[in-house]
Amino acid sequence: MRRLNARGEIAALLLAAAAAALAPFAVRSSGAVASVPFPGWPTQYEGRALVELPLTPREAGFTQDFPGRVGRFSDGQREIIIRWVGAPTRLLHSAGDCFRGSGYAITPIAARKSSDGSTMGCFRATLHGVSMTICEVIHDERGSSWSDVSAWYWDGMLRSSPPPWWSFVVAQSE
Repeated sequence: MRRLNARGEIAALLLAAAAAALAPFAVRSSGAVASVPFPGWPTQYEGRALVELPLTPREAGFTQDFPGRVGRFSDGQREIIIRWVGAPTRLLHSAGDCFRGSGYAITPIAARKSSDGSTMGCFRATLHGVSMTICEVIHDERGSSWSDVSAWYWDGMLRSSPPPWWSFVVAQSE
């Protein structure tokens, strides 16, 4: 009898895993993405004027098929990557994944508050003895924010937060 239960438990586990894997595909777009035009880049961040910089070839390569826009800016002290996102996507990677993939050693550090009070996830990125502090946050138009890309993704997929969203990755030399 226990053997039948084990098979039933395995079948239930496989069914649950399949449902979890297919859940993102079951959520249908409401068409809100098409009706939300790109509003243009912000002119300042945390009270500092932004100057647009060209995307590096590597950054430009990541923008292919991205459901939104990507811009690179400087406020005179920090470099800021801003991503405007029009749909939930796995193409919005965490800054940690991007830096790790570029060869940096990543060390988590304490989260910080942005000037608007949002919690930013932070880490130290080191390459060839040079370190930077990197912090990131994602905002929606209703005032919600996420310091973690995965948490944002599931809120977007489950329609807890409608598009569009703004992702800010702030890099400062140490």
